[in-house]
Amino acid sequence: MAKLQLFFQSLFVILAVLFYLSHADVGTAAQYKTPYLPTACYENDASQFPSSNLFASAGEGIWDNGAACGRQYLVRCISAAQPRTCKPGQTIQIKIVDRALTSVSRPSRNGATMVLSTTAFGMIANPSASFINIEFQQ
Repeated sequence: MAKLQLFFQSLFVILAVLFYLSHADVGTAAQYKTPYLPTACYENDASQFPSSNLFASAGEGIWDNGAACGRQYLVRCISAAQPRTCKPGQTIQIKIVDRALTSVSRPSRNGATMVLSTTAFGMIANPSASFINIEFQQ
């Protein structure tokens, strides 16, 4: 009985640690090209874009009625329809500057969690892909 109780306590601790360490969400990402202005967040202000060009439009799931503007996310590619699309070990930090639903430039695929700039998309995946599965964390 004591061994069984120790087993369940250990299992609980392991699961609690795993839950604590995994704060990321899973979603999808598409890409979009210029023109990027105007945006839903900052209109025609070109200074909204990070100098790294690592930015994105928020899909409806994270748009949060505009509260997503300016949020920063760590993003990595976890899979895609085509094998070897993701660039292993690559994680980027992006800034939300627009709403995907209303962006001037149309995404490579509708319904994505976020639509990455071509630079951002190319940092984590083969740019010829139109859609990838991502892990992201604010």
